[in-house]
Amino acid sequence: MSTYNTLLLSESNNIATITLNRPEKRNAVSFELVADLMKALEVVERSDKSQVLIITGAGKAFCAGLDLEDLKGLMGKTHEQNVQDSATMARLFRAVYDFPKPTIAAVNGAAIAGGTGIATMCDFTLAVPEAKFGYTEVRIGFVPAIVSSFLVMQVGHKIARDLLMTARLFDAAEAHRYGLVNEIVEADKLIERAHELANLLLENSPSSVRATKRLINGFIKEQLDVQVAQAVEDNARIRATADFKEGVTSFLEKRKPVWTGK
Repeated sequence: MSTYNTLLLSESNNIATITLNRPEKRNAVSFELVADLMKALEVVERSDKSQVLIITGAGKAFCAGLDLEDLKGLMGKTHEQNVQDSATMARLFRAVYDFPKPTIAAVNGAAIAGGTGIATMCDFTLAVPEAKFGYTEVRIGFVPAIVSSFLVMQVGHKIARDLLMTARLFDAAEAHRYGLVNEIVEADKLIERAHELANLLLENSPSSVRATKRLINGFIKEQLDVQVAQAVEDNARIRATADFKEGVTSFLEKRKPVWTGK
């Protein structure tokens, strides 16, 4: 079994569980976590021991957005480096969304920005009542380009504009109304319920379940390919703006940003 610095991977009774394991950082997305998660997904995909994947978080958060240290490192990168970083995140989201086996997100707490993306791109999303979601990118001069490609298809343009342009946080109940969360489950029952759902899936033909998922995803694959490719460029381009630099700097300095619109 592979070893990881930022997550735990276990397999039992045909169910694999990936636990994001940076509780002291609220499981924030770092470049190392992205690499570990991509590697773990590949291991589970190849494994004969598991037919269903559960993704959850250690501690009180599911995944609280981009790691501050990596956020600092975004300043001053070249356009080519920014494109590469954006493409890496796009590959992660596609790896979760297109994962051939059924996936269940057990959202145990806050799932912000990229964390919302990971949680809602799973086939099934279970969340505790206290879970918070939010596409907060525009608050600090980012553009939620990659996640928007998926979100618009999930909730439609009107709701997507609300969530992406206001950058407001929303709770599990609101996420459930939009169809981003399948079920709201009390914290002490969350993993138990995820296993119940996994076992329900395991009653079906694994090849049929995989074929059905591939069929559903295939309906929008061509459109998603085009949108994600454009999103990678948009994501990289925004990082050259004055507002991006001000947004990141003000966030790190814990002050209100002074936007110029440039």
